[in-house]
Amino acid sequence: MLTLEKQARRLGHLVIAGVDEAGRGPLAGPVVAGAVALREDAKIEGLTDSKQLTEKKRNELYDVIRESAVSFCVAHVSHEVIDSINILQATLRAMLKAVEGLDPEPDFVLIDGMQTIINWPGPQKAVVKGDSLSLSIAAGSVLAKVTRDAMMAEYSRQYPEYGFERHKGYGSAYHREAIAKHGPCPIHRKTFRGVREFTEGFNAANVQKNKEEPAQLELIK
Repeated sequence: MLTLEKQARRLGHLVIAGVDEAGRGPLAGPVVAGAVALREDAKIEGLTDSKQLTEKKRNELYDVIRESAVSFCVAHVSHEVIDSINILQATLRAMLKAVEGLDPEPDFVLIDGMQTIINWPGPQKAVVKGDSLSLSIAAGSVLAKVTRDAMMAEYSRQYPEYGFERHKGYGSAYHREAIAKHGPCPIHRKTFRGVREFTEGFNAANVQKNKEEPAQLELIK
């Protein structure tokens, strides 16, 4: 899974970062991006796309990745921004913030997906299914997923009626039933199908819970 990184090094790039996101599809919560520049000799057994890993394995790899990295950063973009600029642009913004938070700055960036990062001035390459082809991208995906899951678990304590600790904001039957019963809460994405149908007649402000952000840093280095 280091083939793409080796190709970049043969072109003269020294600090190569991979970036991936977690949380494009959920009906609630932020989208989170993780960027990781691994050491050239990094070997992380069992690391692949975070969606293919168990929660236990992701949590185990989280610390291993951080210890194997030259630099790493996790950034998130809120549900309000997602509703304002759409999920694609919010995802790219989160990725940009994560890459900008790396120190040293990467001189080549591998991105999971079909689009490069808007406003990133350096060399970059979008890789379809990159989280299963690049160790750096897979590392970013794990950091993003573990961080976002922790944020949603914190939100579940603020809004227990929605069961965020169970589904992490994705559109499970339980979650959809909770929205239908209680209406959207302050962290729901009001422009998403499955939520927007319930925004009329319900006021998210009526969910009387603590609305503060969970105890997570926007940039985690």
